[in-house]
Amino acid sequence: MTWAVRWVRQIFSLVAILVLLQAFSLALNAQNIATAKGPGSYIAIGGEGSAFQADYGQRWIYGGVLFADVNLTWRFGFEGEARYLRFNSFENVTETNYFVGPRVMLTPGPIRPYVKFLVGAGKITLPEGYAQGTFFAYAPGGGVDYIAGDRLTIRVIDFEYQLWPGFSSYGELRPYGFSTGISIRLNPAEHYPKNAGRSRWH
Repeated sequence: MTWAVRWVRQIFSLVAILVLLQAFSLALNAQNIATAKGPGSYIAIGGEGSAFQADYGQRWIYGGVLFADVNLTWRFGFEGEARYLRFNSFENVTETNYFVGPRVMLTPGPIRPYVKFLVGAGKITLPEGYAQGTFFAYAPGGGVDYIAGDRLTIRVIDFEYQLWPGFSSYGELRPYGFSTGISIRLNPAEHYPKNAGRSRWH
């Protein structure tokens, strides 16, 4: 097991603990969540379809994403994702990534653009299974969510530009791509933060 995999597992374990603590807090304060500062804290889980330029063989490959958002307020939160790119592969080249990091919503309201910066591990399987490796990677990105209901959010578009700096001595791997999907909040929330007009950063 490489250091990158161990490091990512530790990060995801920490996120899992945070999710459990957040869920416990939501259970204790269910009646107060919607009337606190904006929609308050929430947890959402979801799935996406992805299309990525693999940057190995210069080909677009496709797959799915499982993700979770843990928001401390309507604006600030964390996102964890696991992406599996398996379709339209060439010579059985596949890519997988496990990322986690901060996410910031830029505006309140039903349409919410956001930016994020994720770190973690990227795994690639080379042609015909000749070799495979797991590398440290990071991914700035952003997108737009549409709050379709108290629990349903549509991820209209999500973009990531990944950098794998330790891929090889010839240079880093730079996959990039787009995703779209949906998520379900585990606790309902208001569409419009009550305090959004008074403070843009709380």
